[in-house]
Amino acid sequence: MPLLPGAEPFQHRGGPIGVLLVHGFTGSPQSLRPWADRLVEAGYTVSLPLLPGHGTRWQDMQTTRWEDWYAEADRALRELTASCEQVFVCALSMGGSLALHLAAQHGSAVSGLVLVNPSVRSDNPASVLLPVLRHVVPSLPGVANDIALEGSTEVGYDRTPLHAAWSLTRLWQTVQAELPEIRQPVLLLHSPQDHVVSPANSELVLARISSTDVTELLCERSYHVATLDHDAELIFGASLDFIRRLTPATAEL
Repeated sequence: MPLLPGAEPFQHRGGPIGVLLVHGFTGSPQSLRPWADRLVEAGYTVSLPLLPGHGTRWQDMQTTRWEDWYAEADRALRELTASCEQVFVCALSMGGSLALHLAAQHGSAVSGLVLVNPSVRSDNPASVLLPVLRHVVPSLPGVANDIALEGSTEVGYDRTPLHAAWSLTRLWQTVQAELPEIRQPVLLLHSPQDHVVSPANSELVLARISSTDVTELLCERSYHVATLDHDAELIFGASLDFIRRLTPATAEL
């Protein structure tokens, strides 16, 4: 199945500091590509993988589970850690859950996390019906393209595959149990007006992680896909400052 235009994975070999970017549920690397480009300009080694089942058609997600998405993120992280002195993980939405799981599993191999509107819990009471509903209804309307900026578009699915959505709830359960294990520095940016992921998600992360170096910033003018929205420059600039602060020996690349 051919990829949607813009959904291609991206890699760039730069300096000794690596950055892994992880996209969201039913989304694609396109939502993070401008961020990746800014990191490349700053001299970093960058990896932006396409998660299994994404970037083609929503039906392709029906046979994938969160373990498949995590395995690809894990592979990309291991590739970076093998060739870089330090590695940071930046993520959007469901990618935030995968990033937190990576941090819990890999410990000090992850030097810091930048999370944008992380998704770590259900905001829909009807999600309790997913174990049964997924066998009756294949999909529901999608969640892509929640962007305030006129003319900005996300490459993602217009349907939400329910088998995959059910698996996402299992990922949330895993990550919630691991949050106290997170001790890495964290930069968390979230949008007060997010029609996909409620502020309760970011509140949960901030309340439960054990990190002592935590910065919270608001994306006041953006919706869920803030990386393609009005506050994209805030995200890019803050993440660069965050990484440079934690890599003093290589701040000037």
